Amino acid sequence: MAEVNFKVLSELTTEGRAELLKRSETDLSFFLERVPAIIEAVRTEGDAALVRFGIELDKAEGLTAGTLKASEAEFDEAFATLDPKVTEAIRYGIENIRSFHEEQRPEPMFLKEIRPGAFAGDRFLPIDSVALYVPRGKGSFPSVTMMTSVPAVVAGVPNLAIFTPPIPGGKVDAATLVAARLAGVETVYKAGGAQAVAAATFGTQTIKAAHKIVGPGSPWVVAAKRLLAGHIDPGLPAGPSESIIFADETVHGGLAAMDLLIEAEHGPDSSAWLVTNSRRVAEEALAALPGHWANMTPQRVEFSRAVLTGQTGGILLVETLDEAYAFINDYAPEHLQLLSEVPFEHLGKITAAAEVLMGPHTPVSIGNFCLGPNCVLPTSRGARTYGPLAVSDFLRRSSVGYVTRPAYAELAAAAKTLADYEGFSSHANAVSPLRDQYLKG
Repeated sequence: MAEVNFKVLSELTTEGRAELLKRSETDLSFFLERVPAIIEAVRTEGDAALVRFGIELDKAEGLTAGTLKASEAEFDEAFATLDPKVTEAIRYGIENIRSFHEEQRPEPMFLKEIRPGAFAGDRFLPIDSVALYVPRGKGSFPSVTMMTSVPAVVAGVPNLAIFTPPIPGGKVDAATLVAARLAGVETVYKAGGAQAVAAATFGTQTIKAAHKIVGPGSPWVVAAKRLLAGHIDPGLPAGPSESIIFADETVHGGLAAMDLLIEAEHGPDSSAWLVTNSRRVAEEALAALPGHWANMTPQRVEFSRAVLTGQTGGILLVETLDEAYAFINDYAPEHLQLLSEVPFEHLGKITAAAEVLMGPHTPVSIGNFCLGPNCVLPTSRGARTYGPLAVSDFLRRSSVGYVTRPAYAELAAAAKTLADYEGFSSHANAVSPLRDQYLKG
């Protein structure tokens, strides 16, 4: 059995350090070669292709064109069969997520008086239609339904649809349907992977095309988004899960090992590193892993073991805190947990992380499910330029300007000077005395 990766950063070559930064979607060549055929099939065949892929890839026996959209009866059945405890946990999480995201909603419009009588501002309107992607390949994720749906509903998007792979039997996971309705979304399509991205882009006989798609997914989804970016807004880059657990000498390594497994158990394509400046913590973590695996289901053990013994996970020992900060910022993780009794002492050194969860009482689990901030986050170093999914991702912003007669002359003079300098005669004419003959009064 392969051993868990245990690396000392100072002993690595430049190439070795660079290898640590790679994610499973760093090289998408395999998927980029195969996804075009899927996209073309959906574009030309529509529902028929979605049904075929659903049966072949998702084992959704019984799926038909008439059942691609979840019915009212399926929603009702989901509420009737789902464990009430799970329903209440979903409701609790949605309340917190909504409370957080309502604070992000801007005023519909603002205007500032830039000069006396001259006003400029911004106007915000919801995007007309957005597809919300909820993965299912390695489990069911009502939490992603909550995290994508709530900010979209808060933003006021009038046309929302969830795309999620069907389960065997051609249905949708019950918790996903419950989360959708409680969040305020009633349209759920049984389609996943690259075929779902294509359906959201071009539409089918059943599915209406959307202007944007958001949500995390497999490399198949990432590749499809990349190829279709010229036709649909692909949203922030959200691929397979990744995390860094930073642990200093104030915590026990067994706790660090427990939290390291949170994102590692998502699948073998996840990335998960424990970064510590304490050899004691590193050795305690390594020793604790077998005990934690003993308390996990076999599938999740298999996934997390593959990550921690493969190319995208393990334990990384650094010599100094500054070395840890530099590596974390270079890695730009999706999830960062500052596992420390004094997390605020470290926070100021972090400049590139999509999510920072601080202290021993804030594991990624709480952030993923019910704290409130969005857990749909940029991956593959996307945190260098993107932030978490937010209400603003479902809004389009327009600039607004209004110049009154008293303010016009001053602004026109400056505009004409610059237009003349740049050689744009029509620009200059529009703010020259030629305009005055058309203005009243």
